[in-house]
Amino acid sequence: MFTMKRVCQETNMSYQTLKYYCNEGLVPNVKRDHNNRRVFDERDVKWIKDLTCLKRCGMSIQEMKDYLEMCLEGPIYHSAATEIP
Repeated sequence: MFTMKRVCQETNMSYQTLKYYCNEGLVPNVKRDHNNRRVFDERDVKWIKDLTCLKRCGMSIQEMKDYLEMCLEGPIYHSAATEIP
């Protein structure tokens, strides 16, 4: 498990940005330790790195939220969304 500080080091993201992303729901299902501090696993860290990439590509916060929603819907949504009429 990773602390906020460690995730910031791993992703080159500021503490404030990571906290904002978590508060905005861009990092789903964040776990908390016994002191109610956020803790992250490897999967979370990979997702946060992906968010960093999306932001560098010019994606807005709302577009990242929409992307997250599609990802959480699963492959059925993706195949329907990309189907050519």
